[in-house]
Amino acid sequence: MRYSRAEYAKMLAAQQTLASAEEDYQRLRAAYVEVARTEPGHEVALAMIGADMDRAHAHLQALIGLPRMPFTHDPSKAPQQDAEHDQAQEESA
Repeated sequence: MRYSRAEYAKMLAAQQTLASAEEDYQRLRAAYVEVARTEPGHEVALAMIGADMDRAHAHLQALIGLPRMPFTHDPSKAPQQDAEHDQAQEESA
């Protein structure tokens, strides 16, 4: 299938936007896991990073085309579990 220049430019822009949104989400997720692992008592930082991560996740879902759904899982739960798992592994080692 051949694309016109305009269609190809739109497709490339969409791919770059999606990649940027994914990088933002992964960067915030890594920051959340790092803070949860190194400073688990710093609840304000975890809440702020978690809120930013939730917004980045919602933006990523909107770009992919998933509908906004109420009562979906909280995406900040998974990184918190990852941090707890990493901490448990370090303690057992």
